[in-house]
Amino acid sequence: MNNQVAQRQQFTVKQFVNMDATQKRFKDVLGKRAAQFTSSLVSLVNSNQDLQKVDAASVVNSAFVAASLDLPVNSSLGYMYIVPYGSIAQPQIGYRGYLQLAQRSGQYKIITVSEIYQDELISWDPLTESFEYELHRDKPRDKETPAGYYGHFELLNGFQKTVYWTHQQIDDHRKQFSQAGGKGKDNPKGVWAKHYDSMALKTVIKDLLTKWGPMTVDTQAASLAEAGDYEQVVKEDPRDVTPADEQKPRQSAADILAGYHPEEDKPVKKSSKKSTAKKDVIPKNEVAKGGDDENGQEELFSDGTITPTSADK
Repeated sequence: MNNQVAQRQQFTVKQFVNMDATQKRFKDVLGKRAAQFTSSLVSLVNSNQDLQKVDAASVVNSAFVAASLDLPVNSSLGYMYIVPYGSIAQPQIGYRGYLQLAQRSGQYKIITVSEIYQDELISWDPLTESFEYELHRDKPRDKETPAGYYGHFELLNGFQKTVYWTHQQIDDHRKQFSQAGGKGKDNPKGVWAKHYDSMALKTVIKDLLTKWGPMTVDTQAASLAEAGDYEQVVKEDPRDVTPADEQKPRQSAADILAGYHPEEDKPVKKSSKKSTAKKDVIPKNEVAKGGDDENGQEELFSDGTITPTSADK
């Protein structure tokens, strides 16, 4: 076990989140909402013993993905799940998360996804996408298995698409592709066991949007996260809500750990003695570009940064 892995295991998610570098990272993306987001992350982990057993850095990395997509991590909302898989955690977007990303694009006139029960389905023709049904939601359906799952959208330009997956097609998809959902096993596990219908709806809406919907930056980032390439989502910052003049280089959870020094968090005792060293006084008209003026303000270069470009040198 190398030093970095050993160091990761010394921290809980709460300790990790309380590091200045981690707080700064979330603030860069979420601004004033960062405190609420990190608080909900800690509450999520405290209420989930499985998440407490996995690598804390992977939990925080998963939360970075959610923050980059501006989706809450509260599992009861169904936008984004942080799923323990083995010794690490992975982000998994819920169907409400995909609907949220689609709505933000402003290109959809209609978008819907729903369970369809056996007594509601009249007919479905996949060639013409002719779908007939009659909803009967006047009785509880909690313990009834849906016959299938329906998704439909219409864009503002008039393009329409409809898909319908039977329950068997959904379960075959889970067994073939979902590691966290019990790949190759008849009985679902993890988030699929707890929220089967929600994950089925996610499968349908993801298939609908990524195959036939406009490929927005957010949708592309969501697809990367679902494919397990969530480090790329964090590095590319697909949804950065920080003003341009406040953007700063991002660090991954591993980077934060590598640069963390516990002694730096210890309070520094201030000396009561006043320094007698003389300070050099630079005349106002000789203040260098990028240096400090008499008001303590950093002077910006022509491109709005404090880093000189080739034109400013």
